[in-house]
Amino acid sequence: MSLIVTMLKTKKLNDAPRKMIEKKQNERLRKLVNYARKNSDFYAEKYRGIGNDYNLSDLPVTTKPEMMNSFDSVLTDSSINMKRIDDFTSDLDNIGRMIDDKYLIFKTSGSTGNPAVVLYDKKNIEVSSAVAAFRTFARNEDYKSFMKHGKKTAGVFADYGFYLACGMSRYLQLKMPGKKTKITVDVNGPEKDIIDRLNEFKPAMLSGYPSNLALLADFEELNIEPDVVITGGELLTADIRNKLIKKFGCYVQTHYSCTEGGEIACECKDGHLHINEDWIILEPVDKDNHPVKYGELSDKVLITNLSNYIQPFIRYEITDRVIVHNEKCSCGKNTLWLEIEGRTDDIFEFENGIKIAPMSLYKILEEIKSIKRFQMIQRSLKELELRLLADDKEKSFTIAKRDLESFFNSKEIKDITILLSEDEPQANKISGKFKHFYRDIK
Repeated sequence: MSLIVTMLKTKKLNDAPRKMIEKKQNERLRKLVNYARKNSDFYAEKYRGIGNDYNLSDLPVTTKPEMMNSFDSVLTDSSINMKRIDDFTSDLDNIGRMIDDKYLIFKTSGSTGNPAVVLYDKKNIEVSSAVAAFRTFARNEDYKSFMKHGKKTAGVFADYGFYLACGMSRYLQLKMPGKKTKITVDVNGPEKDIIDRLNEFKPAMLSGYPSNLALLADFEELNIEPDVVITGGELLTADIRNKLIKKFGCYVQTHYSCTEGGEIACECKDGHLHINEDWIILEPVDKDNHPVKYGELSDKVLITNLSNYIQPFIRYEITDRVIVHNEKCSCGKNTLWLEIEGRTDDIFEFENGIKIAPMSLYKILEEIKSIKRFQMIQRSLKELELRLLADDKEKSFTIAKRDLESFFNSKEIKDITILLSEDEPQANKISGKFKHFYRDIK
């Protein structure tokens, strides 16, 4: 399927009637399942005993550990295996390049404890491009301004590694070397360098993780006027959205995606995340994989990526918690839409099973005016490491330690050691995401 045909088919279904979307979704599901059965040893065995007259719920669930443990047999191209992928990805110059001129390779950061390797075939890349072209912008006026100002796009992400944002950006740069409309700014670089690059490039679209963009918004030196800011990878809270609107003076929106599923849902002008149901099936389920009703919070979701044929993701388990809505949206789209429970900072757990939500600790440290930025890492049930950027680091730490210990005592959490780190707050060097609070217990 050529890119132009994929584009046209995707555009046609943008505002299609619901029955047409459901019909196309079912057709693509049947085609994918048939292909997986014939070409993947993993799915041939997994679906043994399932006839041709099946419902989606008849197909067994696949988990990330299960897929990674059976990786070679999952793939529908027997010439590709994990050994070849490991050899290929050992050379960082291959970021954004296709192995055998057929497949892009991405790796997830493993934020839930289980990293994954994900291949994109050319059809999957075409679909990603089509969805990006026709569903990225929530408002037409932002799209028109973006086009008027040269489609200049800056992404603030980790600028290395086989991570989706970095890999796809480099793929496009290698494919169109003459175009200077897209840059990736390394989120782990010095803040001065990030600000200087953005100021020089003057993007019409700024994209990145909400937490990182919120940090950049604190710098008066950052002087850009994008037409739109599009965040992803984390929950875009109302506070961060408003902060970015105030800083950049433009519309701020988000989307919901993952490496395995691609672009799952795009935001409309009414702020609803509409599921791209022609290319993805999303099932909100409880802990036992039973469907939950519309309007109820799920324990997790199952996704079926209808465009990935090299590595089929069929009823694949994702640990996100969502609420799916079937109410008609005033924007005119007929697809279901969702709310996602964002996963940003980690919840700390101490002895006796006592858990502390990060917001409680955030408020304590935020009240200390001399602290410009902070980050706390839980190293054990009794030890916390505090990274600070402050006018007077030692004095600020003394105040923070006192206030934190008082809080922990009030929660009957005793004998906690709080250490001042020599390091400054920093983003994860693999994923590029910044967390104020995270657990790193060996």
